[in-house]
Amino acid sequence: MELVTHSEIDEVLANTLMALATPALPQHFSTLVKRLAAFDNLIIIAYHGEHRPAVLYREYTDPVVYLPMDSQYLGGDYLLDPFYREHLRGGVQGIRRLRDIAPDHFRRTHYYKNYYQQTTLLDEVAVFANITESDTITACFGRDRSSGKPFNRRELEVLQQYELTLSSLLKKHWQDYRSDDVMKAAPAPLEERLRETLNQQHSIRLSPRQAEVALFILRGHSSLSISLHLGVSLQTVKVFRRQLYAKCCISSQAELFALLMPLFARLTEHG
Repeated sequence: MELVTHSEIDEVLANTLMALATPALPQHFSTLVKRLAAFDNLIIIAYHGEHRPAVLYREYTDPVVYLPMDSQYLGGDYLLDPFYREHLRGGVQGIRRLRDIAPDHFRRTHYYKNYYQQTTLLDEVAVFANITESDTITACFGRDRSSGKPFNRRELEVLQQYELTLSSLLKKHWQDYRSDDVMKAAPAPLEERLRETLNQQHSIRLSPRQAEVALFILRGHSSLSISLHLGVSLQTVKVFRRQLYAKCCISSQAELFALLMPLFARLTEHG
């Protein structure tokens, strides 16, 4: 990484501050982050509760990185994105690295294999800015096949040093942002939408617990991870999985993915 002096960062930061509340802010924000840690792509996304997110800005070196964004990610795959799940926690601020918050079996999921690998992303870091109780702005910058390498420890340390500044810039610029869905009623919990859609499409009636476990599996949680999240024993989770598979007339996780993933576009229609 090319060394950047404090005076250079100060100059870029000053220009970014001057661009607040103007259409030029995203480009200046991008320039500032690149001085801290070079990246290949940047996308700024607004999340509003459990509604479909909105893309506010994007830039890239290789256009392939965002080819599946509009059809797949916004079409329903966002429901399994670790960054989206982080937003739902509420009140999240600062830097998050995808690999640090992703479930332990994330790389085994349909989302990772059928969506994320298409993007050629190797590493991704997001700045979170909580705008309201239900609105979050995220600026996600990544490394893909263009550079062919993840962020190194020094780059991550520098980003951490500036996380409050970066979050504050996003929060100030988009402080008046309101989603187009702000007047819509909040959608039912995802577990309920999954149960309803699965019943409508396949006449499969899951219990609330079975739907909850199914979603944990789809997001990439191992049985051990599920047990920790639910506060039950590992053996109990295995019983839940057997019951889920039996109810769905399947025998493997791959079959569960094949059954449920096509339903996700319908799940967003409720939101």
